[in-house]
Amino acid sequence: MTESDWRQHVPKPVFEQNAGLVELYWKAWELAHDHIKHLEGLPQSPYMDEAFSDTNIWIWDTCFMAHFCKYAADSFPGIESLKNFYAPMHDGVTSPMMIHILDNPPLFAWTEIAYYKLTADHAHLDQLLHRDQYLQKHFKWFDTVQPDYVLPHSPTSAPVCLKRIADGYFWEGGRSGMDNTVRGRTGAHAVCARPNNPDMLWVDAVAQQGLSALCIARMANALGDVELAATYEVEYEKLKCLVNDLYWNEEEGIYYDIHAETKAHMKVKTPASFWPMLAEMCTEEQAARLVELVKDPTIFGGPIPWVSLARNDADFCEGDGDYWRGGVWLPTAYMGIKALAKYGYDELAAKTSLEILEHMLETYRTFIPHTIWECYNPSEPVPAKHRGKQVRPDFCGWSALGPISLFIEDVLGFQVIDAAQKQVVWWLHQEGRHGIQNLYFGDIHADMMTDGKGKVSVSSSGAYTLIIHGHAYEIEAGTKTFQLRT
Repeated sequence: MTESDWRQHVPKPVFEQNAGLVELYWKAWELAHDHIKHLEGLPQSPYMDEAFSDTNIWIWDTCFMAHFCKYAADSFPGIESLKNFYAPMHDGVTSPMMIHILDNPPLFAWTEIAYYKLTADHAHLDQLLHRDQYLQKHFKWFDTVQPDYVLPHSPTSAPVCLKRIADGYFWEGGRSGMDNTVRGRTGAHAVCARPNNPDMLWVDAVAQQGLSALCIARMANALGDVELAATYEVEYEKLKCLVNDLYWNEEEGIYYDIHAETKAHMKVKTPASFWPMLAEMCTEEQAARLVELVKDPTIFGGPIPWVSLARNDADFCEGDGDYWRGGVWLPTAYMGIKALAKYGYDELAAKTSLEILEHMLETYRTFIPHTIWECYNPSEPVPAKHRGKQVRPDFCGWSALGPISLFIEDVLGFQVIDAAQKQVVWWLHQEGRHGIQNLYFGDIHADMMTDGKGKVSVSSSGAYTLIIHGHAYEIEAGTKTFQLRT
């Protein structure tokens, strides 16, 4: 597909307040298009390449990439790329591509429900849950797979280390996606002395498995399958109780990893503590405590928020971020911001989104080469480093989550785009002319623009409900301009 062809299927944002963010948006799509790859013999080709290796694929990366590919589903094979994991892992299909880490975070269901909301693709959902049953198979696999397992028929570069016990999951930094994290270290301020404690149970693993159960239940309900939904609602509640009973630290207002035997909290603050919030496992009071950590400039806040290790941690690498020891990563930032939105912290979600995007934009403009990076320095507009080496450029890849998804959802304010319900929730919180054109959701093709002074203009191929500040506007096919209600 030529550039002119794929651009016709991509939403066109307008943001007169900062045209640079629109420029960065298009750069992200261009880099992502460059990473649509083909390989004969794959269960799914073309597929989205994560921009890390031509010979490997990652569950973690691919799931996150699908969260921006959904906005141009006809041209960017995000959701389709999941077949390259489903088929080898759960159908025994032989694949020429190496799945690098089988026990990466179980994010398939979260990714699939995001795709469904934007596309209302009932046929895909029915195939997924009723015929292939990939999400149910992976949920069971994550609980039953044993350490050292490798695929018997397809290449895998790292044996499984995941193991489920009653109170959680043994895991490891690379498998969790946070490669060189210091979670689980031992000793008082032992700088990276033991970065992955073999006696630790990982809070993100429990929360992500709960998130999977919650999403499976909701997709089953969308299909009218109340029996399947009830089964996974029970699984969700069990995991929710486990997280809150053992992993919540009331004194500090955060979820921590725990020691498997003593159940003591392993006190390293990272964005992994926000997976329970994304999984809607928090009370309102717990969510409020977590939010304070995002606001705190000594923890996850500051001018460049969502650092991968608390700024006041002894191992925080302010100078270069050193990968997951302080670098700013778009996947965990996106997850954390979506967690804020789940609990109604829209202003903080928008503020931290804009701060990250401005950081990415300044890096793009001032650092050579002018591109988008794997992760970012937590203190100045340059890429992060890992072991003294600059991280990878042209990383779209999951870093497109910022310029595309955070820009559309939190900066422009399109908080909910639900094709199945034919509903869009638009939080108008920006000044000047802004909005989106060429947006596809379900069978609707729409433009939504505001002059920033209370006037909204829409054009649509079909009927839907547009909700702005709690007021519902019934949009019909055609073009319409109206004044906002007060």
